[in-house]
Amino acid sequence: MADPTDLNLPEEREHVYKQQNDDVPASSLTYLNPKRGQTMETTRRANRISFWQLNALIVMVVLAASGLVSPLDFGFVLFSVVYIFFLSKFAFPPQSDDPSKDPPVFNAEGIMVKTGLAFGAVLGLALPIAYIFHGFLEGDQEGIKAAAPHVFLLASQAFMDGVAFSDRFSTPIRVLVPVFFNAKRISTLMDWVRNEFSKVCVGGGCDAAAERRVLLGRGLAVANLVFWSLDLFGFMLPIYLPRAFKKYYSSAKTD
Repeated sequence: MADPTDLNLPEEREHVYKQQNDDVPASSLTYLNPKRGQTMETTRRANRISFWQLNALIVMVVLAASGLVSPLDFGFVLFSVVYIFFLSKFAFPPQSDDPSKDPPVFNAEGIMVKTGLAFGAVLGLALPIAYIFHGFLEGDQEGIKAAAPHVFLLASQAFMDGVAFSDRFSTPIRVLVPVFFNAKRISTLMDWVRNEFSKVCVGGGCDAAAERRVLLGRGLAVANLVFWSLDLFGFMLPIYLPRAFKKYYSSAKTD
């Protein structure tokens, strides 16, 4: 007897998913568009936005609306969206009906992974956002413009990470997203560092508050450049990316 999930008729497919998910109206199945082999739970995950994605999106919109994002950076984000779908279609398609169940490259519950993510979020987003907000209060337009590109791109990366880790994309796509954005952000961080060290306030007759802000900006810019450079060149490229490809192609051989 044929597997009912192999039937292609929309009415029969809706009936199968309705049986698996009695609390979901059949009319919503067309909107959610579940794929063969998926349950409604994984379909819901693919069609909803997480709390962190929502916050990242808010940061992106605020910075873009403030005129602090260059057309080049904005274009890079749009290009990355198109490119990951292109790669997913033609280079690294999902190898299962529910890629969200694929084994992760690293244990997301591990203490090192959690610590690294938390530290990166504080250093890369929370502190620079506070620095930008303080700059608005102090009228430091130069410092704001220097820090904003990094914050915008990191918020975009956080948003795209959520998209990549849905059940639509394979493991290589999930790894390539942070690699893309980290590589791009290195240049913006170098610009931020150059901008901060070009200021002549320190020892140049500025008041104490302005001098402290310059020192804070320099420390924050350098710390981010060092951290994200080590993350890209010391972890993602030599360790994370090769392991992701190994898992992907090993799974392909097994199948």
